[in-house]
Amino acid sequence: MSERPPQFGARLAEAIRRHGRLCVGVDPHAALLTQWGLADDVAGLREFGRRVLDAAVGRVGIIKPQVAFFERFGPAGLSVLAELQQAARREGLLVIADAKRGDIGSTMAGYAEAWLDPDAALAADALTVSPYLGFGSLSPAVEAARRHGAGLFVLALTSNPEGREVQLARDAHGTVAAGIAAQAAAENDVVDDGALGDIGLVVGATTAGLAEEAGVDLTAGAMPLLAPGYGAQGATAQDLRRGFGPAHRQVVVNSSRGILAHGPDVASLTAAIDRTVADLGD
Repeated sequence: MSERPPQFGARLAEAIRRHGRLCVGVDPHAALLTQWGLADDVAGLREFGRRVLDAAVGRVGIIKPQVAFFERFGPAGLSVLAELQQAARREGLLVIADAKRGDIGSTMAGYAEAWLDPDAALAADALTVSPYLGFGSLSPAVEAARRHGAGLFVLALTSNPEGREVQLARDAHGTVAAGIAAQAAAENDVVDDGALGDIGLVVGATTAGLAEEAGVDLTAGAMPLLAPGYGAQGATAQDLRRGFGPAHRQVVVNSSRGILAHGPDVASLTAAIDRTVADLGD
């Protein structure tokens, strides 16, 4: 059995300190495989992942594979994903599996063990999860994260416009997003300045500015904040600083299309990563 690593929040804070806050998304959708001159098959999928990993190692501390683009190839695609995640972790990268799992009871526990147990084939350092069966439904995942030294990113203020009809809905206690954020923050026990919790939120780079209006305290619990929406989706580094305000130090910035569009060769991907890291600054 693998020895449990340090808690996710500590490893994430160290990755940000060493490499900056950029997280490279690994999104091998069909059009991009074609653009890279790769076949839309398992062999193309494997080669795509290899090139992204080669470009990322030593330049960033985090990658985020989008599980759906591997899952569409069935068991063989998930095998490629397992290979990629295992290789990335051997190279010292943190892996956030973007699977957005959400269920109840033993089913949620099954998802959590599949993705967070370090001895599992699909082991990742953190997993994106959906709280929209009630935040309490995530309890098995929270428990698994604690047991395995892993992390969770809970969907809260996502960048898709459709999300607002649920996330900004209000009752007598405030918005749905505020309730989710408060419960996630309560799962963290952070006492050291500069430390990060293990349970974080997904907050879009284009929607972070809604946090105050929605009653969401992004600084509570020192939650790590996974921010899609930078670059190709329109948000700039200045937008990130303005939108997240005092929570900016907690932000992990995902960039997928903005970097992957520069493939297929590793040198071009590397240059795109270096430019992005410089743009985001500290």
